[in-house]
Amino acid sequence: MRFLKTVTLSAAFAVAATAAMADKLPLGSISSYLNKMTTAQGEFTQINSDGTISTGTIYIKRPGRVRFEYNAPETGLVIAGSNTVVIYDTKSNQPPETYPLSRTPLSIILARNVNLTQAKMVTGHAYDGTATTVTAQDPENPQYGNIQMKFTGPNPELRQWIINDGNGSQTTVVLGELKQGGSLPNKLFDVGSPGTANR
Repeated sequence: MRFLKTVTLSAAFAVAATAAMADKLPLGSISSYLNKMTTAQGEFTQINSDGTISTGTIYIKRPGRVRFEYNAPETGLVIAGSNTVVIYDTKSNQPPETYPLSRTPLSIILARNVNLTQAKMVTGHAYDGTATTVTAQDPENPQYGNIQMKFTGPNPELRQWIINDGNGSQTTVVLGELKQGGSLPNKLFDVGSPGTANR
């Protein structure tokens, strides 16, 4: 009887392990999902490295373009376009901060062709029973940090990312439901002008 219980438990663990492996989204499927995402928009919650929390609306237009509009009382605006990231603060008299998009790990999911299966890009690929987490970096420039993306399945859906930049700071973005498809005007991603979104 004890032997039978052992065999039954072993079989149950084997089935559970197989199910867990089956639920971990393959890197190829995640790459395809990101490549098919041409436009998307939705609400987000951002947890900053100092513990403060911000909310707002995100607009994505792949390849290479994203816009973060923050809700009041925040006055910030982040735009990526033309291979550049610009950070505006309308309350500041200082000029906006700018730096190359290629220097942020966010460029990995904004690339024209996302290929998470290429050598040395993915440094972590795990499943916690609910979501698949993929940690990726620029294989040529790991010093720029990494992005840790969380997807739910069975069809991949991006739910969250954590950016660990090259300076040691960490920013978490938790996404609401992303509405994909539709048209987003290019002026939203004009890094030379903050502009406004048509809500």
